[in-house]
Amino acid sequence: MSQNLEDEITQLLKEGDQHALNLLYEHYSAALFGSIIKVTNNQELAEDALQETFVKVWRYADRYDSKKAKLFTWLFRIARNTAIDKLRSHNLKFHKEVQIDKSDVYILPSTSLNQDVIDLKAQLNKIDEKYQIVLKALFFEGMTQQEASEELDIPLGTIKSRLKIGLRELKKFYD
Repeated sequence: MSQNLEDEITQLLKEGDQHALNLLYEHYSAALFGSIIKVTNNQELAEDALQETFVKVWRYADRYDSKKAKLFTWLFRIARNTAIDKLRSHNLKFHKEVQIDKSDVYILPSTSLNQDVIDLKAQLNKIDEKYQIVLKALFFEGMTQQEASEELDIPLGTIKSRLKIGLRELKKFYD
């Protein structure tokens, strides 16, 4: 891939020109599909993940920074994470065993539960947004701290600090 073509694709993406997607697909889809199929080991999942990858690329085109990574590296990371998410989702959906006849779940008396703290997402919305963003990326989107740092364009040390402070803030609701 020539630098001129990569620059052209990057410019088209930033301008919201749909021709960028055609060029991306034409020049990168085979390599991305190859990396996705290695993760999923399933043709159908890989095809879905590739499609979702291009949707994410289009949606988050404004987040791409050529100073931080080459275009293919950015695309590869999105494709890999999408493939992992797709595989996890597929495994959860098809490998859960549901027992209808009996339940071995320990039933807690309702008086021992604090009804105000059952919904973590609702509590998360009560803390400062800068902590919410980091906690959501790490716990609900499954990113590593390094991935969150790159994706959110926040230094790794700041990610770690916001994680620690955010968890401390959430703990206040649960104590």
